[in-house]
Amino acid sequence: MDSKPGPGTLGVRAGIIRSDFQEHSEALALTTSFTYGSAAEAARKFANEEPGNIYSRFTNPTVQMFQARLAALEGAPACVATSTGMAAVATTALALLKTGDHIVSARGVFGTVVPLFDQILAKLGITTTWVDPTDLDAWRGALRPSTKLLFVESPSNPVCEIADIAALAAIAKKAGAILAVDNCVCSPALQQPLSYGADLVIHSATKYLDGQGRVLAGAIAGRADLVEGPIFGFVRTAGPALSPFNAWVCLKGMETLGIRMRAQSAHALAIARWLEAQPGIEKVHYPGLDSHPQHALAMRQQSAGGAVLSFVVKGGREAAWRLIDGVQMISITANFGDVKSTICHPATTTHGRIPEADRRLSGIGEGLVRLAVGLEEPEDLQADLARGLVA
Repeated sequence: MDSKPGPGTLGVRAGIIRSDFQEHSEALALTTSFTYGSAAEAARKFANEEPGNIYSRFTNPTVQMFQARLAALEGAPACVATSTGMAAVATTALALLKTGDHIVSARGVFGTVVPLFDQILAKLGITTTWVDPTDLDAWRGALRPSTKLLFVESPSNPVCEIADIAALAAIAKKAGAILAVDNCVCSPALQQPLSYGADLVIHSATKYLDGQGRVLAGAIAGRADLVEGPIFGFVRTAGPALSPFNAWVCLKGMETLGIRMRAQSAHALAIARWLEAQPGIEKVHYPGLDSHPQHALAMRQQSAGGAVLSFVVKGGREAAWRLIDGVQMISITANFGDVKSTICHPATTTHGRIPEADRRLSGIGEGLVRLAVGLEEPEDLQADLARGLVA
């Protein structure tokens, strides 16, 4: 092609590897190992002297197609897949950091990242300072000579805080550190952090890349020297590999990523506006709303507001639980990224392992409810939420 293909085209065409059978749909290579014509060929491939597949823990054609497609969508020179989104976060940290290194991380990250950094990495002598994702002075003030990684999720889960990715990239570059951005909530259909200067993009492909809540998957995309070097080396050796079947499911999910994200974002905006008008709701967190404190920044970085929103119910945990228990259609589950809308109480589920004081600093109070909007008709979602509000 004379010009770069658009994201819709990349979602259905990028990364395809066809076998000698010339299949049209991506092939599912369900095999652990690969054969060689001779002992000498095997030796060359194991020594990286000749390209080719070796063992599905780190080389598999279906996984390679997933990696290539996601890299194309993110505008990344390289991508490595992992078994889950948390495996991608852990791989990034363990591959790039050593004892004595320091992380500056946004408070507003997925709840399991907190014990990973504060407990597991801390045992290895890797320390973390937590900051307000929107306060650039706090990021600068937290830097040390030993700071090697800046980590942020934007929009954050569940309160939808927006970090200035370009500004954080400049801060990281000046400090000689790496900026890693969790792009799970937006997906590359709505935001490409690398285009704003991030070094790495991290994904829980379990969410929108699959899009239908079927499989676990993760990925790290970005700078080739990092991804093809220490990160790939860690995955090859430690083994947090993505299965070929899960890669294949995500490949098929990415074919509809753009149209799903646009539709789900439009539905989420309609629901957010409706919730703002309800007397039982104290506050709505959604980047697409004019009332969001970082609305202008979000609309510069993102092409839409995304499908995740949260809101504070008047009356604390008791009222929030009554609302959740009152819905009849929306699924009560902690996962998001599905075409089916889901609802949960973050303080007692996804972020329940975080100390209460830290949850409050991140805006996760007892009255907060997270809603991930799917493809149901907005009017039906409103009716279901209204049942919960009446309860």
